[in-house]
Amino acid sequence: MKKSKLIILFSIMAAFAFLSACSDDSSEGGSDTIEVWAMGEEGKKLEELTKKFEEENEGLKVEVQAIPWGNAHDKLLTAVASGNGPDVLQLGTTWVAEFAEAGALKDLSEYMDDYPEFAPENYFDGSKAVMKRGDKIVGIPWYVDTRVLYYRTDILKEAGYDEAPQTWEELKDAAATLSARGEDQFGIDIDQKDQITPFIFAWQNGYEADLENKDLNFDSPEFIEAMEYYHSYFEKGYSQTQQGGDIVQAFSNGSKPMFFSGPWMINIMKDQAPDLEGKWATAVMPKKESRTSSMGGSVLSVFHTSENVDNALKFISYMNEVETQLEWLKVSNTLPARTEAWEDPVLKEDPNYQVFGEQLKDAKAGLQIPEFERIAQELLSSLERINAGGADLEEEMKKFNKKAQELLEEE
Repeated sequence: MKKSKLIILFSIMAAFAFLSACSDDSSEGGSDTIEVWAMGEEGKKLEELTKKFEEENEGLKVEVQAIPWGNAHDKLLTAVASGNGPDVLQLGTTWVAEFAEAGALKDLSEYMDDYPEFAPENYFDGSKAVMKRGDKIVGIPWYVDTRVLYYRTDILKEAGYDEAPQTWEELKDAAATLSARGEDQFGIDIDQKDQITPFIFAWQNGYEADLENKDLNFDSPEFIEAMEYYHSYFEKGYSQTQQGGDIVQAFSNGSKPMFFSGPWMINIMKDQAPDLEGKWATAVMPKKESRTSSMGGSVLSVFHTSENVDNALKFISYMNEVETQLEWLKVSNTLPARTEAWEDPVLKEDPNYQVFGEQLKDAKAGLQIPEFERIAQELLSSLERINAGGADLEEEMKKFNKKAQELLEEE
């Protein structure tokens, strides 16, 4: 199969970068200044940790450029084209395959023995899949996140549930009971803009892609049944089809007493809804064939044109020490990628963090293909036509499967 147009474009840009830089990609010397690109809020907060790194590594300086997530993809494309990238860059888990296939990330395989923090066995299984592209190590997990169920313990108890729904059947039953409370009352909030939720349901139903044979298997019974289950919440009125209001407000007033979200919501709930203390909790995903959720977060990679590899690796190693990861938890409320960090009392003794730690043991990253983001958006568009537009699910899924395969095989 020929390379896609995107990969060809990347290859041309990478070649241009190599010729323009006129540098040896294997260079391990470099500047005393380590350039780091970090995205979103993490980029703004990262400087709090770099000061300690500089203190422990006299003579080294870290310059962090904080890049909004909305601009990050285009900025990285420009960096590949020009060869003027950072030494270390943060990548979301769904971007790794795209930029690795483009040759933008340095293969770290030869350095693994020198940095024991990088060993795959130090990380959750879902993170291990993101580290590699083929036989190359292209990223080191920095922090992780996953989705769990947030629920109002008081409202569910009134509905007859003394604990969170444990199965798909129980979740549907609870959502039906809760949505029957009256007008503008729903059972659960399912964010239709969240591209990973449909895949979570599919994984729970036993879905697997056959990427080795370039078969996405979106026409498999496991995937179709999961989309039917997803759609049923909107069809029955258990989840709001139209764009709703703020989820914290809806959770607080009880109109949406269940929703799926990540660890960032813990502090948001504590800060924005303090009156709910003791009235809500988190739980691992309800089970079908499994309780699988998503493996999100970010990796730290070395840009392929960096001439500062040794210092870049020192910085990544520091960021992946257990002590540093726990400090980063305090600073950013993002969860440690290192499994050893989860033995610390701050995580082990907090009931909400305990739930996330348990869920991370059964979590998968999005499909590790460059086209995943585009395919996921196509799926959301199809599901919107089904949920809000009344389109036939079977026909839409046939069209989606055809389009997704075309994207995967696009020349």
